[in-house]
Amino acid sequence: MGESAEEEVREFLMTDDDFRHISRLAGELTGIVLADHKRSMVYSRIARRVRAHGLNNFREYLDYLEAHLDTEATDFINSLTTNLTSFFREKHHFNFLRETLFPQLRFAKKDEKKLRIWSAGSSTGQEAYSIAATIRQVGFPSDWDVKILATDLDSNVLDTGRRGVYPMSSIDGLDDAVLKRFFMQSKDGRTVQVKEELRNMVHFKRLNLLEAWPITGTFDIIFCRNVVIYFNKDTQKVLFDRFANHLPLGGHLMIGHSENLQGISTRFESLGQTIYRKVK
Repeated sequence: MGESAEEEVREFLMTDDDFRHISRLAGELTGIVLADHKRSMVYSRIARRVRAHGLNNFREYLDYLEAHLDTEATDFINSLTTNLTSFFREKHHFNFLRETLFPQLRFAKKDEKKLRIWSAGSSTGQEAYSIAATIRQVGFPSDWDVKILATDLDSNVLDTGRRGVYPMSSIDGLDDAVLKRFFMQSKDGRTVQVKEELRNMVHFKRLNLLEAWPITGTFDIIFCRNVVIYFNKDTQKVLFDRFANHLPLGGHLMIGHSENLQGISTRFESLGQTIYRKVK
């Protein structure tokens, strides 16, 4: 196939071979599957790297990437990964935490006084901070050992998460009580920062879910929402089995609104609304 008319008028040439090369590298480095309908997205994101290095086309960039994989791979990965998130996204999960699960855990673990939660594919951190805010709203006693692990493949979004600084538009729709308790507005009114009370609860780490996990112990709850849609079914089976290994019996898994475990894992039972409990 030749290049389309759309590609001919673009700033840089991306051939079919270039796209297949990018797709292969993305699969090898991240496990992400880039189907043909992702061509425009791939072009717009990788074009930034072509431009950043002062190169003339995608072929030159791919040659550069192969020759400098140790230094360029991170920027290549960061360019391709999608980071769409917001505070209290998919509210039913947080309602379930607040009204049902956290009260149950507060009673069941009253002697241990320890709570561990993993936000896998955490992006810029809004999910992890929403979990932290919900914990504070429920009112776990101050002597509890509470930690939230937030991991992502993209090192840039993790830096954003650690700072906890977001545009004002990110808090649209949040009620005044939440805003007053958990956010500080900048002097120029353009950004907000998550208060230290929540930032201290969340630990950000870079992690490729398809590589070895330097994680010991188990979590009470794992969030992995709108991440596995980029993986094929075999990869999803492996990933959810690994998640199950890091949950106790009765531990909970939250996945995205467009995802389900049917035909993927028999180790969880559905509680409805993309909420699952480990049964084996």
